[in-house]
Amino acid sequence: MKTKEFLTLLNEHSDKSLLFEYQEGKTVGANYHITEIKNTTIDSVDCGAGTDYWKETVVQLWESPEEIGKREYMSVNKALSILNRVDRIKPMEPDAEIKFEYGNAAFHPAQLFVNEAVVTKGSLLVRLAVVKTVCKAREECSVPEATEAAEAVCSPERNCC
Repeated sequence: MKTKEFLTLLNEHSDKSLLFEYQEGKTVGANYHITEIKNTTIDSVDCGAGTDYWKETVVQLWESPEEIGKREYMSVNKALSILNRVDRIKPMEPDAEIKFEYGNAAFHPAQLFVNEAVVTKGSLLVRLAVVKTVCKAREECSVPEATEAAEAVCSPERNCC
């Protein structure tokens, strides 16, 4: 989901509570805070010497240990006000992919993308998913999808993977 699409979604549902699901059936606790918003630029070279460049917006979610047991989730309106304030200080790229950085004692810290948004009577549930890694030069290097097979054909001598 692009940053502008996420902001539009928030604007359309500003009267609701904002929940994030990081794994099926598991939501970020109501004690979460938005602690950082990163405007990131990726300027990369892949294993096949291909270059790429893109921008991302990364929103960090953190659960406050002082508020464990909190039952009321952050409102969409409050999240929107945080994002708008940040945008005035450090403008976000509207066409950048938006990701969420999150982890807890039972879930490894990860950057998650928006898989879908579900609107109910009182809430906006943002379902997140883990970003999977891929070999970007797999076609150039004739790398099969399976990891073990990819390791067998990839080597530094082949200038890929």
